[in-house]
Amino acid sequence: MTAFKAPLRDMRFAMHEVLNTTAHYQNLGRDDLTAEIIDAVLEEGAKFNEGVVAPLNRSGDEEGIVFKNGEIKTPEGFIDAYQQFCDNGWASMTGSEDFGGQGLPLSLAAPFHEMMMAANLSFRVYSGLTEGAVLALTKHGSDELKTGYLPKLISGEWAGTMCLTEPHAGTDLALLRTKAEPQADGSYAVSGTKIFISGGEQDMSSNIVHLVLARLPDAPAGVKGISLFLVPKFLPDTNGDPGERNPAVCGSVEHKMGIKAAATCVMNFDNAKGWLIGQENRGLACMFTMMNDARFQVGLQGLGIAEMAYQGAVEYALDRLQSRSLSGPKNPDKVADPIIVHPDVRRMLLTQKTLVEGCRLLAYEAAQALDNEEHHPDSDVRKTAGVRAALLIPVVKSFLTDMSAEAANLGMQVYGGHGFIREWGMEQLVRDGRITQIYEGTNGIQALDLLRRKVMGDQGLELARLQDEIDAFCEANDLSEGLRSTIASLNSVNAHWRKLAKDIIARGTENPEDIGGCATDFLSFSSYALLAYGWARMAVVAKQKLEEGAGDSDFYNAKIASARFYIERILPRAEMHRQVLETPVDTLFGLTAEQFVRT
Repeated sequence: MTAFKAPLRDMRFAMHEVLNTTAHYQNLGRDDLTAEIIDAVLEEGAKFNEGVVAPLNRSGDEEGIVFKNGEIKTPEGFIDAYQQFCDNGWASMTGSEDFGGQGLPLSLAAPFHEMMMAANLSFRVYSGLTEGAVLALTKHGSDELKTGYLPKLISGEWAGTMCLTEPHAGTDLALLRTKAEPQADGSYAVSGTKIFISGGEQDMSSNIVHLVLARLPDAPAGVKGISLFLVPKFLPDTNGDPGERNPAVCGSVEHKMGIKAAATCVMNFDNAKGWLIGQENRGLACMFTMMNDARFQVGLQGLGIAEMAYQGAVEYALDRLQSRSLSGPKNPDKVADPIIVHPDVRRMLLTQKTLVEGCRLLAYEAAQALDNEEHHPDSDVRKTAGVRAALLIPVVKSFLTDMSAEAANLGMQVYGGHGFIREWGMEQLVRDGRITQIYEGTNGIQALDLLRRKVMGDQGLELARLQDEIDAFCEANDLSEGLRSTIASLNSVNAHWRKLAKDIIARGTENPEDIGGCATDFLSFSSYALLAYGWARMAVVAKQKLEEGAGDSDFYNAKIASARFYIERILPRAEMHRQVLETPVDTLFGLTAEQFVRT
């Protein structure tokens, strides 16, 4: 089984050389976040994840969780690792300094989180939603709730969850039935059942703070009648420490395909004491503060799984001896050549590599947009950044997780029969990563969100701004020696993207079914176009570094070669999606519902 190694060189390339993160932080008023500080954070994060978190990955998968009498025992080593996670300050990276956090931008925490996803996805699940709970409480909670809960949530002493889904209400939250009754002391009695609650019960933190969607009496029907409540596992005593047990109890756990070391719980709330967050009947808006962070984090989960699959596949391909190269022996002193000499193995490895590295740049760029939305001193910039982040989030969540499934399955294929065997670790990546395409909004829902809400919502204005940026980049670099075909391909796909968006907006305005019928292919086309933009930028930077004699020529030449592979062998997939998008969607309705049933 391959040991996780943080991809620090590629992270630094994306952050420093392509996205100019230090200048970005200066724009936020954070001159203290120098390149040296950034690199120190990355290096310490690598040590923690390589040395503490990653070694628990396979053992955690084998051991799983133990559920008994409403309580959960996490796998051996998880409690100690979580304590180190908190003690070393990793839990508090992005929390407000007003409540004991470090106040760091998300874009600095994101690479660390990516490392955790790659090292041990199950372990990361427990802490992931706490940060979202902190965001929701920070933006919408009362001063009393902030003072009482944020310091311990930010430190990691207490953990947070997000309780939306019910047995009958998944994506359609308008159907939820959980009730909240006002009490004389200003609290609410929350009753109902929630399912698929990540970390709903665990033994690593001293308290768990559930953020629960519920309905007040006489609330309007549908999503306009949903409120958000804070419901702790233990009610804080007069000192703010865990006191009386609240009737918010884990009734059972799910037996899952993957992330077996992460507890996925059915939570029963039986007149549990809770407090309103934000305004009555405005809970969904409050929850989406948390949901956007969760969807970005799930995109990082996909990126982490794909990175680990690539690392394993490369290691195996360099070591496994099978057959001879078609052009003659490459290692004549051995009985066979390593399989990395074979064209089809190289195809798989390069597909993994270019998808992972392109998606890494896309994720980090989205993180910078979220930084600007949260921290930029100019209100106009904050507003503009929020619109850009909203456009990118469904792409990051959906494409990065679809990409991870492809990368993990390619990794298994490189291993051949050994990939199907548990001891090699590749099949765990396939199992663990599969959930990322489903939770926090399925990828089909993400596609609909992108097209219906984000693109059609402003009639394509923000997308057009992004496409204008790509046009300007192409114009500035169209004479770049050795990269002309790359720039020309990007220019072409961007022109198609612009036309597709206009055509689909017009069609969707006339026939709403066109929106649903086009959404997934439009998101896929958009994603391949965005990665082409990323690879073109990476190639331009790499070429500049080589011309400057910056050293590390192998790294930069590999970037240019990888960009060429992406443009010539991966980007053509967009053409298939374009052809689909240009056809009518009525074929989706050519069968009656009954005709799907075999007789």
